[in-house]
Amino acid sequence: MTSLGIIIGVTSVILLTSIGNGLKNYINQQFEALGANSIYIYPGQIFNDNGGFSNSGGMMANNFTQKDVSNLKRKFKNMEIMPVTATFADIKSSKNTKKSVEIAGSVAEYGTGNNLLPSEGNGYWFTKEDETKKSPVIVLGNKIATDLFPSGNALGKKIIIKGKELKVIGVLDKKGSGMGGGSIDDHAFVPISIAFDFSGNENINAIVVKTPSKDLIDQTKKDLTKFMKEKYDEDAFSVFDSSQLLNSINSIISILTVGLTGIAAISLVVGGIGIMNIMLVSVTERTKEIGLRKAIGAYPRAILIQFLIEAIILSCLGGLIGILLGFLGTLAINPFFPAKITLSSVVLAFGVSSIVGIVFGVAPARKASKLSPIEALRYE
Repeated sequence: MTSLGIIIGVTSVILLTSIGNGLKNYINQQFEALGANSIYIYPGQIFNDNGGFSNSGGMMANNFTQKDVSNLKRKFKNMEIMPVTATFADIKSSKNTKKSVEIAGSVAEYGTGNNLLPSEGNGYWFTKEDETKKSPVIVLGNKIATDLFPSGNALGKKIIIKGKELKVIGVLDKKGSGMGGGSIDDHAFVPISIAFDFSGNENINAIVVKTPSKDLIDQTKKDLTKFMKEKYDEDAFSVFDSSQLLNSINSIISILTVGLTGIAAISLVVGGIGIMNIMLVSVTERTKEIGLRKAIGAYPRAILIQFLIEAIILSCLGGLIGILLGFLGTLAINPFFPAKITLSSVVLAFGVSSIVGIVFGVAPARKASKLSPIEALRYE
């Protein structure tokens, strides 16, 4: 019971830091899967001056146009220019309905450029011909395909979106989160010409520029920014690569992890107070023992060290149990959520628990060391 606060605190600290680190690794993997040489052009200011996300990001009154895409293709002939438009709609199969799904429309190159091609046996991505002919085809994210067709085998099946019948030509593997934070598994992809029909306009929500090499990223961003300024105000668009977005997301996760870990660490303080109170009671209960030790020659410093060591042992024991529970908790949640224990979090949690034992063990240890041996022997 004495160490319970320490156990809870250390367990909480390790679990929260493990979840934060695991989430960072997961997001890093997702961005790596999108490719390291992609540049994104979004409406509005995505980032503020400090590198964080802006409150006005994506709030430009008018999205990009097909003319913008055509001009970019003429200017940057050695780059892949991939426009993206999105709308939300219900998707219906013969038996099930998936509510408010994001339907992303893009070009044939988008699947290859963003590692979204269905794996072997799961169909194919739509072609340039599908785009030109407005072929009623669709590629489903993994979760959407499972929800609409629980028995499997969604390929070749028909679905209905806004009264239009489309054929499922591909099903993606599980992908997880992508640009904008939404899960790719909950997206559906159609040729951009079909997406225009769904939305009722030809607005472009974003433009992805794929460079031939990662080394060209910085210069291309400068060139794209200069080009876009010829038509739009500087605060009307954002040009960035995945590393910028990743850094901003990671900084947010780090702040949240530190904040939540700090809250969890309050348990360590509560645990330290508990140890101090129990040790003070122990001093009172063992007054005669202390008096006897002093009477046969124990120095005050020896008494102080004895009680201080007892407090540290209680604290460290609680820390070790907390580390074990944190490790087991991380293993338990890992199949459902990415979590990763790091050596630094273990050292931090155990170090803090040890310091708590020292700090809160000083008061009872000093009290014990200052007892008069005569008064202590008389104590009943």
